Amino acid sequence: MKIAKILAVSSLLVTGAVMTGCNDLEQPPSNKYTDSNFWTAKNAETMVMTAYSQMYSAGTMWRDEELTDNMYNGYRAEDIHSIRRGIAKANLGHFSWNGLYQGIKSCHTFLAHADEVTGMDPERVARLKAECRFIRDMLFFRLANLYGDVPLFMEDIDLATASHIKRTPHAQVIATITEDLEDLIKDLPLNTEMASEENGRITQGAAAMLRARIALMDSDWPTVAKWCQDIMDGKYGHYELFGSYEGLFKEANEYNCEVILDRGYAVGVNTWGEMTNMKPSSLRSNYVTWCPTQSLVDSYLTLGGYTIDEPGTDYDASKPYANRDPRLDATVVYDKSRLYDPVTGDTHTIYINPSHSSVDNVGIGGGLSKTVTGYYTRKWFQPIAGNFSYASALNIIMMRYADVLLMYAEAKNEQNQMTESVWNQTIKPIRQRAGFTASKALDYPQGGDMRKILRNERRVELALEGLRWWDIKRWKAGKEYLDGAVRGCTHVGGAAVLDTYSFDENRDYLWAVPLSEIDFNPNLKPQNPGYGS
Repeated sequence: MKIAKILAVSSLLVTGAVMTGCNDLEQPPSNKYTDSNFWTAKNAETMVMTAYSQMYSAGTMWRDEELTDNMYNGYRAEDIHSIRRGIAKANLGHFSWNGLYQGIKSCHTFLAHADEVTGMDPERVARLKAECRFIRDMLFFRLANLYGDVPLFMEDIDLATASHIKRTPHAQVIATITEDLEDLIKDLPLNTEMASEENGRITQGAAAMLRARIALMDSDWPTVAKWCQDIMDGKYGHYELFGSYEGLFKEANEYNCEVILDRGYAVGVNTWGEMTNMKPSSLRSNYVTWCPTQSLVDSYLTLGGYTIDEPGTDYDASKPYANRDPRLDATVVYDKSRLYDPVTGDTHTIYINPSHSSVDNVGIGGGLSKTVTGYYTRKWFQPIAGNFSYASALNIIMMRYADVLLMYAEAKNEQNQMTESVWNQTIKPIRQRAGFTASKALDYPQGGDMRKILRNERRVELALEGLRWWDIKRWKAGKEYLDGAVRGCTHVGGAAVLDTYSFDENRDYLWAVPLSEIDFNPNLKPQNPGYGS
């Protein structure tokens, strides 16, 4: 059974299992779980799946994207708007870390009892331990990068301990999970060793990529390059670019050669519904939340390899979506886009320009069932056929090989080691896969700002995959990308100003420690700068 089919029922063990202590003379009750009868092989596997379900989700990805300059949420987004406008307070609901620590709790529960599991091969137990340790490390990695110093504990703690625990310095958290990650990798399989029914489980490749990402967030360029090079050389399994960029995000191609780790979903068992409020209204009326921005659209090159504003560009402002990087069409729905709807089996032309009397045309200034930016989302759009709720069973890709190539290129460039050979290993094949053929797009640049080129390549290749905020954070580029006017295209008189963001370099790279947590445990003070005492 694939991992997606297990995730939907795994939480039942956390909420339904009742475990009580018993001594050797007591007979375990037959109507509830106890410490003596819970840890069967089946229950152990399902407990690990609970941790998988808490590691990441489609909702996490979309919430990360709306924090960036890639998307704008025009509806029911008070928390996000307050963060990006620079007025968020420590009691903001979005700052809660409960979900992350709940996932860590699940991992610790399994790890504390793993050696008690009956009917399971010791090698399998070791592998499940490694999976839970990976998930725990990934959750602590997210916590440390959102909040800075956070409570760190590598085994379960009781309520009394939680009420007075202090925050561990960020550097110590990173050092601890790094050491743990490098130790556990040996107990994970290569992707080439796994049967198809285990698709979606954590592998050595995923652990190696997480190790590279940890180094990436700290700008530890030699370490980034080392781990990426090992992945590229096949030390941790076999990965390569999938043949079609658009095809990466189709259900028929799940678990393909590029995917290193994804969050599994399955029809009729475990689905996600965020796309319901991102699709054009002509497909089925609903309010529209997340919409791609003009800034994202403008970041795509022309097919000739030019930016839209550089001298000699072949960009035609009267036909803004023609002759552009094909990844734009695979990511964004713009005026007169053709969109296939799996729900009905029909292909629609989406009219967004207000000159056309369409329910999809731009809704700036009102019309919550319309896009406020002039764009809808195409990437990840694959609802279940016949399901008019527009729920999706498409897996969410958390790690893929193109990102390995991009990390490697950036690491080499930041060490002044960028060469034509490195370019040809990394950026050129990514652009060839996208559909570029012009030499200006494919050949090693003989001038220009290589850092800017690579950063923009990350943006367009990985757009709407939940990584943009983390890039802006590590680049310390909040003022560049997240300060000032947020624009959408009205198609009548230029780009419309939808909002004005304000980024404080001394505050906004970290979230506030949740005020409710400080009220419960004052030892979590001091609060992060800019959020009060």
